[in-house]
Amino acid sequence: MIDAAPGNGAAREAAAGRVVVVIPTLDEEQSIADVVRSIPRAIVSRVIVADGGSRDATAARAKAAGAEVIDAGGGYGRACLAATTAAEDADIVVFMDGDGADDPGSIAALVEPIRSGRYDFVIGSRARGRREEGSIAWHQLAAGRVAGWGMWLLYGVGYTDMCALRAIRRDALLKLAMRELTYGWNLEMQMRAARAGLRILEIPVDYRRRRGGNSKVAGSLTGTMQAGARIIATFVRVSSESSLWRRGRDRQRELPNVR
Repeated sequence: MIDAAPGNGAAREAAAGRVVVVIPTLDEEQSIADVVRSIPRAIVSRVIVADGGSRDATAARAKAAGAEVIDAGGGYGRACLAATTAAEDADIVVFMDGDGADDPGSIAALVEPIRSGRYDFVIGSRARGRREEGSIAWHQLAAGRVAGWGMWLLYGVGYTDMCALRAIRRDALLKLAMRELTYGWNLEMQMRAARAGLRILEIPVDYRRRRGGNSKVAGSLTGTMQAGARIIATFVRVSSESSLWRRGRDRQRELPNVR
């Protein structure tokens, strides 16, 4: 379990708490309307569906269900970033997938620790939660564990998953200067959040079989390999940046002592 919360919590005020849910989509017409309708609107102010070029009725069904739809262009990370930019009035941004696998009932548990001012970033863990049979492949769980071990070695923060379902303070997310526009977005966020010293909490979340369509990642060998390659490339890139960042900080500390 992650509980990366520095002391002195009283030094930070509780977040105002306006919540916007972001759903990146690509050809999710079979599930998106039910996903949008199931989001708890007593907690959530806006739902933004960031569509990555769907060729089906995803956008129309999302609008009919009550979501705002933006044309984000191709790429999972690009869609997440575009919606984050559009959510100008948000204090907290919640990310979730549009295939019906993520449980909207977990949104309250993700948001509360941020609203209370105790945490900046709360991520769901499918590995620690209840999983419907057939909802997730063993290699997806293994990838989350391996990435978590790597981040523990780099930053001392050991995640157990790279679950899409997560909540973060919008201002904190913007300061992370996210760059990844594809499936490495989730991993990059976790790495940058750990490196930046954000107060991080991981909680178990339930996970279900997708409600329609085919998975862009696990649905085919090609999709799995492409996503895996992007995730590995993201880990290498961000960890390399981390090494340079650390050396720069160490150099700054040495400079005042130079005569």
